[in-house]
Amino acid sequence: MAEREPIFNIPGVVGVLAGLMIAIHAVREYILSPETDEQVQLAFAFIPARFDGSPAASWGIYPGGTAGDVWTFVTYAFLHADWTHLGVNAVWFVVFGSAVAWRFGVIRTLLLFAVTAAAGALAHLAAFGTQFVPVVGASAAVSGFTAAALRFIFQPGGPLGPMRLPGRMAYEVPSLGLAGMLRHPTIMAMIVVWIVLNVLFGAVSLPIPGAEGQQIAWQAHLGGFLAGLLLFPFFDPVRR
Repeated sequence: MAEREPIFNIPGVVGVLAGLMIAIHAVREYILSPETDEQVQLAFAFIPARFDGSPAASWGIYPGGTAGDVWTFVTYAFLHADWTHLGVNAVWFVVFGSAVAWRFGVIRTLLLFAVTAAAGALAHLAAFGTQFVPVVGASAAVSGFTAAALRFIFQPGGPLGPMRLPGRMAYEVPSLGLAGMLRHPTIMAMIVVWIVLNVLFGAVSLPIPGAEGQQIAWQAHLGGFLAGLLLFPFFDPVRR
């Protein structure tokens, strides 16, 4: 039997992560009361005010205490503002996350998801200090996977490159270094467009269907993107 092309399949780890996001949002939307959902957000969203050192933070306003200060660097990625927010992130993650997961395998994919989400949270914290500016959504992690995918998907033999190799081989081509990416017009065009759109939607607050009145955490997106781009070699099992 001929090998099926991986591009038509979603790797199991990507399906599980995306499915978990959908299941969590469905529970919040259709099962939890508004009061309970508020507690869920306080416990699992990333809230910079957790770290302001004030008596209010110390007295346990935010569930989870010190442990929550740690886990929210990742758990916020599984909460979303609404179905549109979730849908965009899920689709984008399936597209670029699948390419990376075919190359990385389960463990490296999970680690990259956690690291890029945490990098996004750190960037959000750096941008807003200890203000009460919660952030939710997998956008930072998705941005990190997008950056990681750009390191190899346009390479000769890669999934979107010339002379695409068959099956899993397409995802195991040597990656580009940063200098090579700077010389690649398609990659640079995608990076520039991605940065411009994120800054415009966030800083200028352009209207986005499904996100009216919500602030776009473009700093978190940028943090995740840079983490995926710069830390890629430490995760990549394919030697250059």
